[in-house]
Order: sequence, then structure tokens, then C-alpha cells
Amino acid sequence: MSKLFCFGLGYSALALTADLPDDWVVAGTCTTPEKQAALRDAGIEAHLFHREQPLPAGALAGTTHLLASIPPDDFGDPVLDAHAADLAAIAKGLRWAGYLSTTGVYGDRGGAWVDETADLTPSGTRGWRRVKSEAGWFMLFTESGVPSHIFRVAGIYGPNRSPLDQLRAGTAHRVDKPGQVFSRVHLDDLVAVLRASMDKPNPGRVYNVCDDEPASPAAVTAFAANLLGVPPPPLVPFAEAKLSEVARSFYDDNKRVRNDRIKTELGVSLLYPDYRGGLAALVKESSV
Repeated sequence: MSKLFCFGLGYSALALTADLPDDWVVAGTCTTPEKQAALRDAGIEAHLFHREQPLPAGALAGTTHLLASIPPDDFGDPVLDAHAADLAAIAKGLRWAGYLSTTGVYGDRGGAWVDETADLTPSGTRGWRRVKSEAGWFMLFTESGVPSHIFRVAGIYGPNRSPLDQLRAGTAHRVDKPGQVFSRVHLDDLVAVLRASMDKPNPGRVYNVCDDEPASPAAVTAFAANLLGVPPPPLVPFAEAKLSEVARSFYDDNKRVRNDRIKTELGVSLLYPDYRGGLAALVKESSV
């Protein structure tokens, strides 16, 4: 029997669970009783979890595969802080463990390309927290034998979470910052990478998860508007853009992320190697 336990049954984790064969057991965590009830109704063994509320004894029993997508907080990685010893205790039964990190750990490279061998030089506090979390998951592998894999994921888009949805909701904007590019990945391709790694474990390995074409957010939003047949939002100079502190922090980094390793080592062939194909597919799906 195979059992996947997800620390954080959110957007990405639920997409992965939906892609598993029917004979898999799925369990994981959420933060509200309402979501717990909904997940249990869907056949998922859901537990409430946060830093002050660790899992009940035995919740991880029988786990063969584990995914952690909960971000670090001001104090560190909640999963490692609460359950590192428990994960070490089940290490012999684990065939695969994945931690979803971010390409933000590379920091600003002035638009240059980076791969998994690049130094980690994040621009802000959130990026350094991720670096520390990665180190914690690596330590679980080297000291306890937990088969940890690190996935540095670019901006995720997919159903109900893309510039298309922002345009439909009237919340889209276009910031003009010449030369600025971001990498991104379609949700389906993220799932494909995780499934490929689960089928071919290589503990201790790091993978960048992104498509082939870094692009400016303004260009992506303009393309999405064209697909919907609506005018794109006007370009607003970065200095004048009314962005939240978190949104503005994303513009501190300008880099292009290489994804060769997911292709050469995991054999992944991206369904959506660029944002144009990914967004067009989302429009087609929404019209069915």
C-alpha cells in the first residue's frame, strides 16, 4: 500500500493527490475545521495542524510518501520544529519525501540564468527562511535517512489562479519595469515533476521547477487579455505602482531559471513550456 501524507493540503498538494491512482491512501493537514470536514468528505484523512497544534500520535503511521508545502514562519519551519523527530522515526518506511521551496532562494541576478548549482543569495527575509528550511530538510536526509528532495518552484499558475482570473475579477494590473522577468510553471507541470520524482527517487537532490520561457508579468497579462478579448490594463511605471509590500518584494529579484535537470534526470516533457500554451489551455478548459 502507498500512502501520501501532505503537510499543507493546499493548491499544489491537492492537485498532486488528484493525480494519484485510486488505490493510494491520502492524508495531510489543514488549518480550519471547515476545510478538515470538506477534505474528510472527499476521502482524505485530514488533521488540523499549526505550530501550536502538532499532529496527534500515530498520524504519520504507514506513510510511504510525504510532501511538505507549508512555508516557514517567523520562528522557522513549523513542520520540522514540530515533527522532525517523528519523521526520523518513520524514515525506514519512507520511499520519498518532497519539500516545496521557491526559486526566490537565488535572489537577484540582474536577469542572468541560474541553475541548481548557483549560490543561494536571497534578497529578503522570506528567502532566507526558505534557505534555512531547505537546510533542515537536507539535514533530515543526511542524519536520519529521510529521503528528502527539494523542489525550487517558480510562480505557479493554473485553474482559478492565473492572470485570466485577475482580468475577469478586475484586479489585474501591469507594472512597467524594463528588463524585469520572472519564471513560472503551470500546475500540471509541477504535478508531473513531483510524480516523476516519486517514481524515480534520488534523495538529497534539488530540482528547479519552471517552464522554458521567463517573461515579464506585463507581457503575460497582455497575452491573457488578448485571449479573453479584453483590453489589457494600462502600464504603470514601477515607481508609481500601488503594490503591497509582498508584491513589491517580488520585483527585487530579476533572474532566469534553468530547468534542464527535471528533463534530463526525471524525463519530464513539459506540457506547457511557455505561458502562451498554458494560458490558452486554461481558456479552452473554462469554455468547455
